[in-house]
Amino acid sequence: MEKVERTDAEWREQLSPEEYDVLRKAGTERAFTGEYTDTETTGVYKCRACGAELFRSDTKFHSGCGWPSFYQPAEGDAVTLIEDRSFGTVRTEARCARCDSHLGHVFTGEGFGTPTDERWCINSVSLTLEPKEAAAE
Repeated sequence: MEKVERTDAEWREQLSPEEYDVLRKAGTERAFTGEYTDTETTGVYKCRACGAELFRSDTKFHSGCGWPSFYQPAEGDAVTLIEDRSFGTVRTEARCARCDSHLGHVFTGEGFGTPTDERWCINSVSLTLEPKEAAAE
């Protein structure tokens, strides 16, 4: 996979202020406000910063947490996991492997009954949904 690298100024020019805050500064959108929280459209979720395929709709589930939830990424190497010790706790941060943009966090053992027992809690603003009809063209 070819890495995408841009200067901070280039990211600021490409992304909206909210996208920049989440994708480049590891911010978080408010719960239940993202456009993909309850979306059930069939398709592929791509990184809003670089367009890399990250998740597929068939791994999305309703967790009730306020953000889109998936039980695994599209490919094993699509997402990089990093230990996050912010806010006085230890979590696992998920970043786009292609451009190193912040996506959200991964949680395990919550009892959702998913095949992986994982909840990939991802900010909607980090994603762009390409519906299946458009993806097939």
